Amino acid sequence: MVLNPFLPRFACRGFLVAAVAATWTACDTRPPTAPTQATPAPEWFSDVTARVGVDFVHRAGTNFFMPDQVGSGIALFDANADGLPDLYLLQNLGDDTARHRLFLQQPDQTFQDGSKGSGLDLGTRGMGAIAGDVNNDGLPDVVVTELGATRLFRNMGQARFEEVTRSAGIDNPRWAAPASFLDYDRDGWLDLVVGNYVDYDPTQVCEDVHGRRDFCAPQAFAGLPARLWRNTTGTPGAAPRFQEVTESSGLAQAHGAALGLVCADFNGDRWPDIFIADDGRPNRLFINQHQGRFTEEASVRGLALNAMGHTAANMGVAYADLDHDGLGDLFVTHLAEEFHALYRQDQPGLFTDAVARFGIQSQAWRGTGFGTVFADFNSDGLLDLAFVNGLVRRATPPHSPTLPGVDPWWAQYAQRAQLFQGTETNRLVDRSPANAALCGHAAVGRSLALGDLNLDGRPDLVIGNVGGPARILYSIAPAAGHWLRLRLVLPEHGGRDALGAEALVHTPKGTRWAVLQPATSYLASHEPVLHFGLAPHETVTGITVRWPDGTSEHFTAPPLDTSTILRRGTGTPP
Repeated sequence: MVLNPFLPRFACRGFLVAAVAATWTACDTRPPTAPTQATPAPEWFSDVTARVGVDFVHRAGTNFFMPDQVGSGIALFDANADGLPDLYLLQNLGDDTARHRLFLQQPDQTFQDGSKGSGLDLGTRGMGAIAGDVNNDGLPDVVVTELGATRLFRNMGQARFEEVTRSAGIDNPRWAAPASFLDYDRDGWLDLVVGNYVDYDPTQVCEDVHGRRDFCAPQAFAGLPARLWRNTTGTPGAAPRFQEVTESSGLAQAHGAALGLVCADFNGDRWPDIFIADDGRPNRLFINQHQGRFTEEASVRGLALNAMGHTAANMGVAYADLDHDGLGDLFVTHLAEEFHALYRQDQPGLFTDAVARFGIQSQAWRGTGFGTVFADFNSDGLLDLAFVNGLVRRATPPHSPTLPGVDPWWAQYAQRAQLFQGTETNRLVDRSPANAALCGHAAVGRSLALGDLNLDGRPDLVIGNVGGPARILYSIAPAAGHWLRLRLVLPEHGGRDALGAEALVHTPKGTRWAVLQPATSYLASHEPVLHFGLAPHETVTGITVRWPDGTSEHFTAPPLDTSTILRRGTGTPP
């Protein structure tokens, strides 16, 4: 996340990046040359934060306490089972003056503060939040990661939550950052993996290249293992119970500095694996060996290092089939002075960093990326890419205006977000300058969550900023084609969302693939619904769902431009 403070003399050297055929200098302050832009189009987003009633402002300290610049997690989920996505936003100041807040969406699409009495309004050093039904009662529960803890909150109904961390057997007194649910043993119960960051020593003092006090780099501290808990609840609706299996599963074999996390099938065997983006260290990929065991295989599968064979400041993650070949591709955000990585899955389980092939190195400006999402914002059948930026080392004030409400102290770390549009050639074209609502103001961007908040069939964005206001951006991109929204549920497991399931939407032009894994991006949990954009005049001939237990079903095509619930057991064999 930050440059190594012990190597300041190398911070501004030039690099020849042969793999992407480009030369650049890490500390070159000249304005970058803007790449060729796509045909001008209307703004894709509208900032509706004030209109919908979300008045959350993240507060952070100003004494270079390293955890202050990491958090601002987001969870989008239906907290009160009314069919509308709600919003949970975290603070990390660590006292009662800055509490986490739960915003409940109303039928008129405004949000009301439902924090008081919810059980979720803690004043802790929160990092990330995820939602999932751990006791198969049909209600999504919540996990919050913190500096020094991982907490589990059981949903008691009507947006009321009870902390059950201790009774459930969750004990993680570390700096927990990303987390995810997965059913790694395919028994129908959601298990929990938590990525720990570094073994932080708050007495460590670090300086920048000019000898001024600044945030420490992750390399100043030892890495930690990720931790895995197996769900042993056993009875639907019962109090959650977990058993830690970090050692026996093999996750303890490799340490790192976890910031990004993706749980999905990375090698095509229908068992969920665990990818961890490690800050300033090689990434980890734990491949599920079945029988409760994992082996770390990031290096042999091409995911440990970037295209130049180097480690990088791996932070945010997005996982989707960018080139429509039926295989998931992985985007990982890095520092402004590094190229982001886009690992294309060439064949099941083997990846190559193909950032140059997809064109992402051609940017209107460079930023230090964190939360990121793939989504078809304009429903043209092509995936677009968005990510938020925010420095981790102070810099000169940004040339662009700072987002109103950002703490002046944190403005020295502010950067603009970026947006890339997908094209027929699979290259992503920078559309940031044309999208002021998302990219026009600088902030210390961290978390980015995706969901259709106003239920109009277009993916919206929620942004979490350090030391500044959260933002709600509705998608207003003119639709070029049609869309489908799919919710995948397991009736035999309380009707919970089928996290880890894969959907294949079949069209005459080919098959679109996506995995239902809300816990990606950066310290975020998306709305647990899959959105598919479809090209103009494209039709759907059917849908295949690969359920988390390895079975598959085929479903008839629903009407276009609709949201559909697909329930396991109601389809036919493929």
